Amino acid sequence: MNSPDQSGCGVPLPGPFRLDSSKYKRIFAEKRSVYGRTLVMWVTRGSDAGRRVGVVVSKRTFRRAVDRNRAKRLLREAFRLSRHQMPPDVDVILIARAGIAGKRCQDVMRDFEAACLRAKVWQPSCAPQRCEPA
Repeated sequence: MNSPDQSGCGVPLPGPFRLDSSKYKRIFAEKRSVYGRTLVMWVTRGSDAGRRVGVVVSKRTFRRAVDRNRAKRLLREAFRLSRHQMPPDVDVILIARAGIAGKRCQDVMRDFEAACLRAKVWQPSCAPQRCEPA
């Protein structure tokens, strides 16, 4: 069984940074998505957005619950470590793709950063965050 330090994930994402389920429809309706190898990112900007994230992991893609939970942990951790580099008026939904299976936190972070750059919601900073070594 993996403990949080073995999987590369640390502190849980605080409640204010989690997206309410009522906001999902609005973000999907804007039809603004960016694809990566490990994730699909749906983005919206607006005055009511607040640098929050929603994570979706399909049972069809990941049959076992342990795989779904790991994918969710990796996506939340990538967002948690990078949210300070995103503008404050952004809400994001991250959908795990099959390519996330077997990836490390650093790989997911790189893919998340690339997706943010393509979506034009990335503000580079001087001190990049890193995941803990697995």
